[in-house]
Amino acid sequence: MKMADQIRARIAALPVRNTATLRGVRRDFSRQFAKSDAAEVMAVARALVHSPLRWIAYELVQHHPGAMSGLRQKDVEEFGEGIASWADVDCFACFIAGPAWQARQIPDRVIHAWARSRDRWLRRAALVSTVALNCPARGGRGDTPRTLRVCTMLADDRDDMVVKALSWALRELSKRDPRAVRAFLASTPVAARVSREVRNKLTTGLKSGQAKK
Repeated sequence: MKMADQIRARIAALPVRNTATLRGVRRDFSRQFAKSDAAEVMAVARALVHSPLRWIAYELVQHHPGAMSGLRQKDVEEFGEGIASWADVDCFACFIAGPAWQARQIPDRVIHAWARSRDRWLRRAALVSTVALNCPARGGRGDTPRTLRVCTMLADDRDDMVVKALSWALRELSKRDPRAVRAFLASTPVAARVSREVRNKLTTGLKSGQAKK
């Protein structure tokens, strides 16, 4: 049985299927892949990516150093084909596109092309990919210029999925460079939600603006 079929079979046999149990299966197979070469991991991920197991495909790549460091533009674009939901986009951008961009394995022009796309999900992916530039957990060390370039491109977009992503991108950057985020808000018209959430984050540390008791 091929490895992708083994993963499907394991998941089908689960008595309860939720994020925790599915991730447990993924972790088991990541351990099995620890000594496998990147090509094998990529082949399995490709076999799973155009299915309800898309996020598991992304995590298999993310947790294999050789596969992750070997990602190139064509691989990232292939893994992004068909993304069409909030969950799809955020897993793709946080696990694949963002880290690859942060490591400069794909050029800025790829992200900028997504930002100019008619596809709302690609525009969201462009913004969510900036999270990896600034979030230490994603390997980010802070990158104000690359982040704000994408934010500027999408500042006037009023699609709800894009507005929420713009807020997220700016809130993440605010942890690294609050001065730059304040200057951006002062000079760039954005949706009211973005302004409110980001200013709350800057002043209270929470997007709701209500400090923890």
